[in-house]
Amino acid sequence: MTGPLDMDPVDRITVGTIGPVGKRTFLLQARQGGRVFTVKMEKAQVAALAEYLGKLVSQGARPGHLPEELDLEDPQEPEWAVGTVGISYDEATDRFLLVIEEAIMEEDREGASARIGTSREQVAALAIRGTSLVEAGRPPCPLCGFPLDPNGHACPKTNGHRPPTT
Repeated sequence: MTGPLDMDPVDRITVGTIGPVGKRTFLLQARQGGRVFTVKMEKAQVAALAEYLGKLVSQGARPGHLPEELDLEDPQEPEWAVGTVGISYDEATDRFLLVIEEAIMEEDREGASARIGTSREQVAALAIRGTSLVEAGRPPCPLCGFPLDPNGHACPKTNGHRPPTT
C-alpha cells in the first residue's frame, strides 16, 4: 500500500443502498473531481456514523444550504469493506475529516485507508440521509429489537418460539 487515498476536500459525499430491503448493501461514496470512491459499510456502521455526525453538527454553527443530490453515482461497486471510521473536526476551517480503514481478514496484509474532508453542510446531509436509510429498513421486533423477517422471526426473547396466537 502506498498510503491513504486523500480526498480532501470532496465535491460530494453520500451514503446509499443497493439491493432489496432485508438484503441491502450499504455504501459510502465520495467524489473529488472525476474520481468516485465507493466502500461497503454495515448498517450498524451507517447508523452510528449518522448519529455521531448529527451530534457533532448540532454542537456548532447552523449549516448553510444542504446538498440535495445524494443518490449513488456509478461505479457502485465497493472497492473494499470499511472496518473503522475516525472523525475529526478542524474549528479554524469548519471542516470535518473522516478517516476510514479497510476491514482486513488476513494478518499478513496491510489494509487500505482513505481521508475524506467535508464541509459542515455535507456532513449534515450525510447524517440525515444515513438516518433515513437505516430507518427505511425492516421494522424492529418489539421484543428483541432485531429486524423482523417477513418469512418468520426466531426471536431470542421467546427462545425461538412464536408468540401464542388467539
